[in-house]
Amino acid sequence: MKRRLRHLIADPAEQRSIGTSLRRKRWEMFYQRFPDIEKMRVLDLGGTVVHWETSPIRPKSVVVVNLLPESSDIDWITAVEGDACDPPALVRDAEFDLVYSNSLIEHLGGHARRCDFASVVRAMASHHWVQTPYRYFPIEPHWLFPGLQFLPQRARAWAIRRWPLSPARPDAEQALRDVLEVELLSETEMKYYFRGSQVLKERVLGLTKSIIMVA
Repeated sequence: MKRRLRHLIADPAEQRSIGTSLRRKRWEMFYQRFPDIEKMRVLDLGGTVVHWETSPIRPKSVVVVNLLPESSDIDWITAVEGDACDPPALVRDAEFDLVYSNSLIEHLGGHARRCDFASVVRAMASHHWVQTPYRYFPIEPHWLFPGLQFLPQRARAWAIRRWPLSPARPDAEQALRDVLEVELLSETEMKYYFRGSQVLKERVLGLTKSIIMVA
């Protein structure tokens, strides 16, 4: 029952889930902002091949950079193993029209890494779309736990080991590592990293759920 509830809320493979509905609306926002996406070369920092395989959008080409090795059998998608904050030379030497990043910046690990990431985003293309969950939305998105992001780290680790909607049941050490790897950001921080970019907001019941910086 608990697993089924999580699937209905957040499972990307569940067409009726709330998460799927929100992602569908996000793609609509994306297409409205970039109606000529079919002609654009996209660099996806921190994404996955399946994200584009299952999307309703098909750019001219997509290069996906991720620390985890991946492969693609689709001719317009290329997977590259690498750090989004310091892409390999074969990526830096390529030309792109748009840098895309979805729910990555909150996992990079600190202010300095986020600054490096923002520099890469600005340097690699004239346009970008960078999305992140909003820190002050009342439900933490990774564990679906209300207010989890406002608790002390030890309390967060304790909570996710016992919360029925957590995606896994880690031991104490892994739980602490998991919560330390997530730093949700505010609008002020996103505006700092992407000065001059337009701010788009995804809303649920009138509340900002995520922030998207667009140029």
